[in-house]
Amino acid sequence: MDGSAFETRSASAPEAETASFDLNVLIATFRRRLRLFAAVALVVVVAVMLYTLQETPRYTATAQVMLDVRTEQVTDMSAVLSGLPADSSVVDTEVEVLRSRSLAARVVKQLHLDEDPYFNPYAPGARGGRSLLPFLKKAAAPSAQVSPIEQQRRAEMVVDNVLQGLKVRRSGLTYLIVIDYTHPDAAQAAKLANAFADLYLTEQLEAKFDATKSANEWLDGRVAELRDQLQEAEAAVQQYKIANNLLSAEGATLTEQEISGLNTQLATARAEQAETDARLATARNQLARGSNGEDVGEALTSPVVQQLRKQRAEKSAEVADLAGRYGDRHPDLLKAKRELADIDSQIQAEIGRIISALEAKAQVSRQRTNSMAGSVASSRGALAGNNRASIRLGELQRKADSVRTLYETLLARFKQTSTNQGIEQADARVVSKAKIPTRPSYPKPSLNLALGMIMALGAGAVAVVLAEVLVAGLFTEDEVERRLGLPYLGSVPLLSSAAEAKISRTTSPADYLLAKPLSSFAESFRKLRAAILFSKVGEPTKVIAITSSLPGEGKTTTTFSLARTLASAGSNVVIVDCDLRQSAINRFLKAPPSVGLLEVLNGVATLDQALIDDASGAKILPLAKAAYTPRDVFGSPAMHRLLAELRSRFDLVLLDTAPLLAIADTRVLAPSADAVVMLARWKKTPVKAILSALSLLKGRGIFVAGVALTQVDLKAQSRYGYGDANYYYKSYRKYYAE
Repeated sequence: MDGSAFETRSASAPEAETASFDLNVLIATFRRRLRLFAAVALVVVVAVMLYTLQETPRYTATAQVMLDVRTEQVTDMSAVLSGLPADSSVVDTEVEVLRSRSLAARVVKQLHLDEDPYFNPYAPGARGGRSLLPFLKKAAAPSAQVSPIEQQRRAEMVVDNVLQGLKVRRSGLTYLIVIDYTHPDAAQAAKLANAFADLYLTEQLEAKFDATKSANEWLDGRVAELRDQLQEAEAAVQQYKIANNLLSAEGATLTEQEISGLNTQLATARAEQAETDARLATARNQLARGSNGEDVGEALTSPVVQQLRKQRAEKSAEVADLAGRYGDRHPDLLKAKRELADIDSQIQAEIGRIISALEAKAQVSRQRTNSMAGSVASSRGALAGNNRASIRLGELQRKADSVRTLYETLLARFKQTSTNQGIEQADARVVSKAKIPTRPSYPKPSLNLALGMIMALGAGAVAVVLAEVLVAGLFTEDEVERRLGLPYLGSVPLLSSAAEAKISRTTSPADYLLAKPLSSFAESFRKLRAAILFSKVGEPTKVIAITSSLPGEGKTTTTFSLARTLASAGSNVVIVDCDLRQSAINRFLKAPPSVGLLEVLNGVATLDQALIDDASGAKILPLAKAAYTPRDVFGSPAMHRLLAELRSRFDLVLLDTAPLLAIADTRVLAPSADAVVMLARWKKTPVKAILSALSLLKGRGIFVAGVALTQVDLKAQSRYGYGDANYYYKSYRKYYAE
């Protein structure tokens, strides 16, 4: 016997688990759980419809606000609070502002919503309002008896209730903000939507007005302070100028102006001195060369000399005339000559006076130049002192200038903000007021029905998945081979599903086999027989142990029915009852046996004495009624001898063993069998139980022929048992004589 047979087959289980997805399997699973799916889906749909019918109609009013990027410019002066930039983050921020609790609190205050029972369950006349637990509401106490903390809590609760009906969203990527408000009263819904829009704009205006007002107050105080500081700084500059003789006019100090004038005068004096010195030097040079002074420049321009020269010319002419007419001693000529000499002496005297005047003028020019130079030197000394003092003056002047600049800037800004005050504009405008809705927005029967159908389908699918997960039984041939990694030997149907109801109630499965040998029920055992006999290719299979993981899986009925099928086919077959605790084979016998398997093993009775003939021709080796023994009889030499004898006398030996998980006897007996057949109840036996039972047979040289499903409902299997031969039961049913 191949000891690695079981391990080889089991190793293919994980590989089978990873088989490709088959849509038909999914459909079969859905058909199998169709009733559960329909029930869960129906419950969900009914629940949704009941909720829709009992829900209070609510109306949604919509107002639209647009952030205005085209702000009016009444003046060119910038505002204290700048307008909103038109980018995406700012629009999203304004959406959150519209959702803010502070804005909702202003709406509550303006519309007196704290007195509305819908929002305030503590308001007079409230009957629980919108609260889902009105029984938690206490009787409203007078306001004087409510603590401040409780009053604050109630106010916050009203704000929360108001915000529940509000929905603010941005319309796509535009600057448009949509304000939706939902309320059972259509008029109240429109009123609240408009209130949020209007108060949002009011809040923007108030923010700008408050900012401008605060700026004006601050600028006014600051300008007054700077005015005083400027007066003090300028006074300090003037006092310092007076104290340090730094008085100035036309942008320069008096000393600087004085030096400037003196320098001008000094330059003029030096020029005049140079001129007079030059004239004097020229005149002296001419006289030194023998000139009589008549060619001296000053003499040439002197009117006295010119007049005297004119007189001399006339006298010279007269002398020449007289000399021509008279002699040298003529009195008139002498008189004329004396007069001419007198004129010449007058000219020389005048030239001398001119030369003397040039000398005097040159002397005066030199003295004036020296005096001017002394004055300039004195003024420069004073200027040096002024310059040293001007360092401190510059510091005082810069301080005064900075104060003046700041004062003038803030004064101009104060005038701007004063001008802007009162002309603030909101950064948004209402483009569409909310109208009173004419149709309720909630509930929406069609939408709720669609959602209910989706939820029903989802819940039904979840229920099917959970049912498949929780009910871990086997349904089809594919599941057996995929989840267990063992061959599928066949299925044993419920007699009630394979025969008429009247017959199934009055006839046992084993008797039905004899009565209807050509029925589908009998054919299922012939298929099982063929699968078992040919499970070991090239080796005979004579001793077959039939077992299960748990009790109640139809093991004994299947074994007995299989024996009758084999016997009816002409095989010499014997059934050995190896379930020491139950002795289930005895219920198929006409009378309780007096001797059985244990008596044969103990030598009390022979095999022939213990064997019982069945109507089908099969032999039965039962267990006596009180046959249980705590001894290990299946591993004894007597049991081995008995099996060897049975092999020699019979074509097939069927061992009806105890459940693997319940009793250890089967694990002892299984190595003596040529093949072990594992039975599992259709849809009931957990896969984990089967795998646990199979694990007990590992590593012991046991050949597991495969798994057969028992108590299969052929009608149900033909509906949703895709992957199993019984799925096509309706197609081949006509071949059987029921």
